[in-house]
Amino acid sequence: MAGLTTTTPSPQSLTVHAKSRVLEINFSDGACYRIPFELMRVYSPSAEVQGHGPGQEVLQTGKRDVGLIELEPVGNYAIKPVFSDGHESGIFSWDYLYFLGSEQDRLWADYEAKLITAGVSRDAPMAVKTGQGCASH
Repeated sequence: MAGLTTTTPSPQSLTVHAKSRVLEINFSDGACYRIPFELMRVYSPSAEVQGHGPGQEVLQTGKRDVGLIELEPVGNYAIKPVFSDGHESGIFSWDYLYFLGSEQDRLWADYEAKLITAGVSRDAPMAVKTGQGCASH
């Protein structure tokens, strides 16, 4: 996502709804979004999820019940969520959160299509990476 601009709506309030597992955000342009933690986790902007370039994305599964342990501010432009599955490397800028909120329906549909293509369930455990260890000398 592009960086913040003078036209980027800023959040007026953030509310974590732990029981329903959604982050409610009210923006300066009047938009209000309820973004499920699962959607945030599946579309985390971290390199761990997005990879380092096109085609390197890692399909996330088993995140339906992910919780939010902590929400850390990052300057005046973003938040860094700490998820219950240990993921904490994604920095969510205001414009990225606005994107997630405004494009939720399309993003869910894209996610479901990727799951079907991969032949996995939304609730399947994440595949364990093999061959990623250090080479022995």
